[in-house]
Amino acid sequence: MHIKETLSQRIEAAFAQQELAGSAMVQVSSRPEHGDYQANGVMSAAKRAGKNPRDLAGYLLEKLSIADIASSVEVAGPGFLNIRLAPAYLATVNAAQIDQAATSQTVVVDYSAPNLAKEMHVGHLRSTIIGDCMARVLEAQGHQVIRQNHVGDWGTQFGMLVTYLNDSGASSQTLADLESFYRQSKTQFDQDQDFANRSRQAVVALQAGDPDTREAWAHFIDISMSHCQSIYQRLNVTLTPEHTQGESTYNHDLPAVIEDLEAQGLLVVSDGAQCVFLSQFKTKKGEILPVIVQKSDGGYLYATTDLAAIRYRTGTLNADRILYFTDARQALHFKQIFAVSAEAGFNRSSAQLEHMPFGAMLGADGKPFKTRAGSVVKLTELLDEAELRAAQLIKEKNSQLDPQEIQTLSRIIGIGAVKYADLSKNRTSDYLFDWDQMISFEGNTAPYLQYAYTRIQSVFTKGGIDAEALPKQTVAVDEPERLLAVSIAAFNDTLRAVSTEGYPHLLCNYLYVLATQFTRFYELCPILSSAGEIRERRLVLAHQTGCTLKAGLALLGIDVPNRM
Repeated sequence: MHIKETLSQRIEAAFAQQELAGSAMVQVSSRPEHGDYQANGVMSAAKRAGKNPRDLAGYLLEKLSIADIASSVEVAGPGFLNIRLAPAYLATVNAAQIDQAATSQTVVVDYSAPNLAKEMHVGHLRSTIIGDCMARVLEAQGHQVIRQNHVGDWGTQFGMLVTYLNDSGASSQTLADLESFYRQSKTQFDQDQDFANRSRQAVVALQAGDPDTREAWAHFIDISMSHCQSIYQRLNVTLTPEHTQGESTYNHDLPAVIEDLEAQGLLVVSDGAQCVFLSQFKTKKGEILPVIVQKSDGGYLYATTDLAAIRYRTGTLNADRILYFTDARQALHFKQIFAVSAEAGFNRSSAQLEHMPFGAMLGADGKPFKTRAGSVVKLTELLDEAELRAAQLIKEKNSQLDPQEIQTLSRIIGIGAVKYADLSKNRTSDYLFDWDQMISFEGNTAPYLQYAYTRIQSVFTKGGIDAEALPKQTVAVDEPERLLAVSIAAFNDTLRAVSTEGYPHLLCNYLYVLATQFTRFYELCPILSSAGEIRERRLVLAHQTGCTLKAGLALLGIDVPNRM
């Protein structure tokens, strides 16, 4: 049930009766802390029509057909409409049932995309979990979601590895070996010109399909992807090997990309390189920035591969929408790629191309999060630390739990805490990584939400109640009940905002408000000690809250325990 959409349509109909249709964009927002919804748009409409905002708002109240939805509507401030939903209308909301999109789209979600031949580190976390949350939400709404893990499995680093192993006679069977060899080959590449030249030649051989080079490369990829998959499983991320669509996938199409750009008259040779110059991209001095698609030595770049990927995703996958989750520092790159694609006609299905950038994870010093030794924190180490800290916290709270249950809970709580701490921040912002804040049962954290869920389960366990035997709907009576019902009702409106705007933190904020409202309800409205209709009503609200918390956390990729 999309309450915001329903309210917006009714208000716009009232505008039409005043012959003001289209003169204002009606925006409706939920305010669960106030237990109502607020609409604006009156002030801008009044300005265009030369009317007093409050007078116009009063007129709209007379024309507003909303009695079946709202118990009261009042004018507030300079022209807002505060709408209190009727308890009977709130009762019709089916808790945690996710509304299906009116029109199903094919949505390609490009996320995670680690560079192979080395372990995943904290820099890969945000792309992986933000992208996965979006894939889950869109899929739950009925869209056909195609996950694409555009891994860095091509290029100079593999030429360096092949050449180093050929020279040294060493063999690589583990990722630790591979990473060590990569560091050594990088050092030699920077210091030895002959080695560098032979490494570049190995890249050419790789691109040309040389059997021996391809065999060595495939071995590297298998080792690296095995590591990535173990991380995905531990993070409860839905990426699988079938979603891997690395840079190498598009190698065969890169010459055709260049040919088609040439046929469109878009290529210009600059310092021996093939470039596309678009006038909308300029330096501060007014010089046009080139999009280099082929180097002077014939090699291709990220831009070429991304253009080929757009052709594949729109021409073969028939995408309606393509979402890219990468570091904000790649913003210019994607603006240029999207613009070149438009000029060249590569977007064959006229898909929406959307770069959804994110900020960096920072340490306490405000700099990129690193170990005390100054090295990049590996994801495995970060998750180990999270589970260790969660286990310590669980033992302090409940020392009677057996070791196996502590291990299970530490995984659920520790991994959930790391993911939620990231997802609860506006993705466009940098954020400070704080262990004490994220693994806490207080504040806007995963443990707080998980605890709220287990508290609800304990009510049904203690009372010996089968939640599934309860009525599906109930009409809230007391004010804490009504406030909780309003929070529950906002679930689908929140999901629509997340899927449209690509901001998982909106879902996190919603769940936190819901859990907070439940805590107040729990404290002010006795459940098991009540009797009759009151007891049943409150049990229904508690069950609806639990279902919504569990469904919302699942969309974030976070599990819930039955007890803590």
